[in-house]
Amino acid sequence: MNGKMKNISQAEVLVLKEQISYQEGQVVSKTLAQNSALSVTLFSFAKGEEISTHASGGDAFVTCLDGVGRITIDGTDHLLHEGECIVMPAGHPHAVYGQEAFKMLLVVVF
Repeated sequence: MNGKMKNISQAEVLVLKEQISYQEGQVVSKTLAQNSALSVTLFSFAKGEEISTHASGGDAFVTCLDGVGRITIDGTDHLLHEGECIVMPAGHPHAVYGQEAFKMLLVVVF
């Protein structure tokens, strides 16, 4: 990572879900780190908002920080609650939907 974290305080204890806000009718994202091997991004989804079906070149590790999200992988729905996580495998179609208002940490490993 070469010390390339951004958009987040360092050497300070933080609550991740407090580092991004909900915006009505929107999906909000905040990139914390990105390079050729890894991306780390916070997302907030207003209830009913979504990222439609797509595939990624890396394994995508999602951790629910707040609320309830619906993760669809290969056409199968998975509900994710605070503290739960799931891996969306590289190359498999997936989508993310705010079942309720929902915050997540996305770590993609390429």
